[in-house]
Amino acid sequence: MRTADLRVAVMGAGAVGGYFGARLAASGATVVFIARGEHLEAMRQHGLRVKSLHGDLDIHSEFASGSDRIADLVLFAVKSQDTEEAARSLAPVMGRTTVVLSLQNGVDNADRIARLWGGDRSLAGVAYVSARVSAPGVIEHTGGGRIALGPLRAAGAHHAHLAQSILTQAEIPCEVSPDIRTVLWRKLVWNAPFCALSCLLRMTVGDILGLAALEAMVRGCIDEVREAARCCGVDLPPSVAEEALSASVPLRSVKPSMLQDLEAGKPLEHEALNGLVVKILQQAGKRAPINEILYGALARIDEDLRTRRGIGRRI
Repeated sequence: MRTADLRVAVMGAGAVGGYFGARLAASGATVVFIARGEHLEAMRQHGLRVKSLHGDLDIHSEFASGSDRIADLVLFAVKSQDTEEAARSLAPVMGRTTVVLSLQNGVDNADRIARLWGGDRSLAGVAYVSARVSAPGVIEHTGGGRIALGPLRAAGAHHAHLAQSILTQAEIPCEVSPDIRTVLWRKLVWNAPFCALSCLLRMTVGDILGLAALEAMVRGCIDEVREAARCCGVDLPPSVAEEALSASVPLRSVKPSMLQDLEAGKPLEHEALNGLVVKILQQAGKRAPINEILYGALARIDEDLRTRRGIGRRI
């Protein structure tokens, strides 16, 4: 299928969804960007501007709070706490063959989407990209831009390769993983310690790496993530800790997404990261002392954020 014949819906056109959606739009696909708030209003008035190390983009497309036109592909990039609500709202864009690709933090979002729209066409993905919404309607892309994706079960392999083809035509580096669940857990190995510590301490990745005590906490957090993964049938090798630390060196100036959310006054994704580790190990009769501390502190900050913004607490 040629990109010029494609219709794509981006559910959650923030930094990740907006960046990849812009790449698809620039390649000729018809893209509707679904967003809300000041970001949506700015895009409606001025379009979406992407400042990228790969070349700037100025996208004038359809920007909306929802859509009622069938899509071939949905890039699903809302925050994990909004997954169920956003997945239900997809009904008007879901045709018989529509494929949904989750590009969210956490390891179980695609499963939650699949419960509504079926496991064969609900794909899990990991986005390796450094991007942020620097101003309403403006995305700043400073690194990466690769996607790994895969089906939740073997019957979805065809849809995974279709999504890969679509993304590759838009010059988005993309690979299909035969074991996407392991890929998701490997991403959580990095997200659980670095997102939490950066948010709690207002530190960049480099700030965290610069303190031996924090590096030790990162390693301890990763050990707990490995144990939670093992409880879910995913065996991560001990080397993932060194791999995560090595991969962090070129990211020294990066503010992880959770710190960006805190600075923007937005709800945090602690439930999908540290909270999930705590929950899985508790259900197995085990403890996750480091993740329990991180999760408890983040939950308190998140509650304060929601109180100030008048947002009801999610259970």
